[in-house]
Amino acid sequence: MSSPVYNEGYLSSDIEKQDPAESHVQELEKDHSVYTTTTEISRLSWVNRLAVRVNAETKGIDPVTENEKDDTDIMNAATMWFSSNMVISAFSLGCLGISACGLNFGTSVLTIFFFTLLGVMPVAFFSVFGVELGLRQMVLSRFLVGNITARLFSFMNVIACVGWVSVNTMASASLLHMVNPSGHNCPPWAACLILIMCTIVVTFFGYRFIHLYEKWSWVPNFAVFLVIIACLAKSGNFTNGPWGGGSNTAAGVLSFGSSIFGYAAGWATYAADYTVYMPRQTNKKKVFFSVVLGLGLPLLFTMTLASAAMACTQTNKRWAELYASHSVGGLCYAILVEDSLWGFGSFCCVLLAMSTVANNTPNMYSIALGTQAMWEPLAKIPRVFWTFVGNLAALAISIGAYYKFESFLSKFMDSIGYYIGIYIAISLSEHYIYRRGFTGYTILVYTLLSLSQSTTSTDADSQVTLYPIGTDGTSCQLATLDAQHYLLEHLA
Repeated sequence: MSSPVYNEGYLSSDIEKQDPAESHVQELEKDHSVYTTTTEISRLSWVNRLAVRVNAETKGIDPVTENEKDDTDIMNAATMWFSSNMVISAFSLGCLGISACGLNFGTSVLTIFFFTLLGVMPVAFFSVFGVELGLRQMVLSRFLVGNITARLFSFMNVIACVGWVSVNTMASASLLHMVNPSGHNCPPWAACLILIMCTIVVTFFGYRFIHLYEKWSWVPNFAVFLVIIACLAKSGNFTNGPWGGGSNTAAGVLSFGSSIFGYAAGWATYAADYTVYMPRQTNKKKVFFSVVLGLGLPLLFTMTLASAAMACTQTNKRWAELYASHSVGGLCYAILVEDSLWGFGSFCCVLLAMSTVANNTPNMYSIALGTQAMWEPLAKIPRVFWTFVGNLAALAISIGAYYKFESFLSKFMDSIGYYIGIYIAISLSEHYIYRRGFTGYTILVYTLLSLSQSTTSTDADSQVTLYPIGTDGTSCQLATLDAQHYLLEHLA
């Protein structure tokens, strides 16, 4: 089966240079099937044939038509992010307030609350775009940040996806490595390999299987975190630490806060990917608040718990030693196993380590879509192939960076915070100031003009982009008003 893509419907320059002829429109009127059946044959089409046999998703960055929008469960918008963040990587981030930024427990919790609230808003906002427009996040970004700029963000998004998975995998690998230290324990490279292979299995099947997996994968993770709470209460090691002020505290709050914002808002560049199959008539407010709660609650819970665990290291030297030598994996092992639950604690450590698969899944699904959005020839390569390549890249990086986990995590999170902030600022200004809401997005005209061009051109390199440079970049328009009205009237 060939890989369906719109030949050059998403690419290159300025639509104002196009003069949509009546003959093109008449061609479309004669054959409406072109709206969904434009295809490209590639040497990797066997990958899609394999995916079809196992009922995996083969759709790439093509617009999702209304007939394909069959995800009517509003809870999918919440559970997608609830499971993805009820994980050890969010727990490891919560540790940084005390360990890396020098804050006490109270200040850490206040920082977690306010910066998490700030970070979840753009993710919920862009999730509504998927419902309304039926476009993947990096494709609809061409409306928001411009054609060329969107491709740059797609490239950065691919790097971010690999980076997030590397960070997540290292955190869990450290925990798996700690299990059974006196016997045959799992080496870090093998732990990374196990986690990445599990991620490949989940992401291979695509949108619907991912939502099914994320709907329930939070349950064992939440149970383990409840066990950690019980162990912390039983240990009696907790202390708030001294309250302080001044330049060091302010710097610590801002550093920790930027890491939290980068983690929470980092999902914004994937957000629409996980709501594109929801019908357009879905209540947008429900989608927005479902994502706010689904993303915000697990982050507040896990990071606050992590801060409490780190506060205990100030009075328990053994816990502090294990955290210093094995990062968050050592801390979880100390809480759950040593002088605590032993065998059952080791089992809980394994469950907690495997929670990373839920966190890796959105990254490795969206990395394929981001890669396809960068350049049209890349869109001809099936989604599942890019998912596999992205996982292999993350595996190589995670193994290499394993022994410098904490400093790598902090610096990476800070850098992602800057990139995400730029993307959000440009997108919000474009949406509210220039396009003035969703009425400024004429997806139908874009698609029809795109297809009318692609059905008559035989030279892919000669085709011109139908996703224009946005108003923030170089001012351009969709086409002449006459052409827009003509197409809309004839389609009706």
